[in-house]
Amino acid sequence: MKYKKTLADLEKVAIKWWPKTLEEQVAQSSVIPKLIQTQDEFISILKLSGHSPEQIFSVIEASQLAPNIFLKHLVVLADYGGELIKRLGKEFNVVFPRDAKTKTRRLQFIFLGKTHHYTFKALPVTGLSNAKLKIDGKAIVKATPLDDLHKDLIMVLLFGGVSTASHMAALERCDLGGLMGKPHEIDLYVKQKYIQVSRITTGASANSLGQIAQIYVANYLRSQLDDSYTVQSNGKVKLKSYDSETGMPFDVVVKRGKRIVGVEVSFQVTSNSVIERKAALAEDRLAQMSKEGHYIAYVLDGAGNFSRGSALTTLCQSSDCTVAYSAGELDTLVDFIQGKLNDSLR
Repeated sequence: MKYKKTLADLEKVAIKWWPKTLEEQVAQSSVIPKLIQTQDEFISILKLSGHSPEQIFSVIEASQLAPNIFLKHLVVLADYGGELIKRLGKEFNVVFPRDAKTKTRRLQFIFLGKTHHYTFKALPVTGLSNAKLKIDGKAIVKATPLDDLHKDLIMVLLFGGVSTASHMAALERCDLGGLMGKPHEIDLYVKQKYIQVSRITTGASANSLGQIAQIYVANYLRSQLDDSYTVQSNGKVKLKSYDSETGMPFDVVVKRGKRIVGVEVSFQVTSNSVIERKAALAEDRLAQMSKEGHYIAYVLDGAGNFSRGSALTTLCQSSDCTVAYSAGELDTLVDFIQGKLNDSLR
């Protein structure tokens, strides 16, 4: 029974978010899962920062959210990506000219119906970019302290759209600061915006993220099974009842002698329809594999997948073994494979 899990059994052992060992790889493919995971913390900071514009700095420092992750949230929500950040860096002296009296560069903007001024502390800098801000690739998963450069960009992204420079460097899109301290409006805006962002980015990143999960499982199986087993990524199983030229495809195929275990891997932090398609085919695939003495196993995890309980229930019912993504669960998959294929050479 440890192999045939129900949905409730599976959820008890699921990790739902990418494990630390793979966070760096995942971040390089898509930062959206990390942002979805920290969305509530981000929203809380905005809700608690409604008294004055710069209050947000002390709230960030008192929170558990890394400043570079907070900044990345603003970049995504304002759709102010790497190219626009570089453009702002190159045009900064023109967008924010030095004040003749104070000899400083300031952001003049409206907040709660009043005019405010923020004096830039680090900008301009040479080579302003996502890398310098530590909001891309490997850097995004490493917490950074709140420095003056982060503060400057946070203020621009929050209030640039209601500033005297809103007509320059595409700053008109940077207006989230007007919602600070307004709980209902923030919840509605941020969550709706992330639904849009996820729809745009999930499809593009699903393949690369799926490959990361698949490769990890394949490598784990290779490390735990001896040389009498063959482990193939993106493999196919030849079946009499299936197209003989192409075979039935699996994310991972494990062979020993004449017996085979086909493994499907799905780890989705944001919900999409891939798991529904797998579920629609699951019962027929199991029947065809079982008919020829082979087995099907599923590695299923991720908060997005668990939002589609009906599909996961179907997969649990239409498999010989279902496990989550943690190391202990993958050991259960190894145990299943060894148990089913151990006498296949006889």
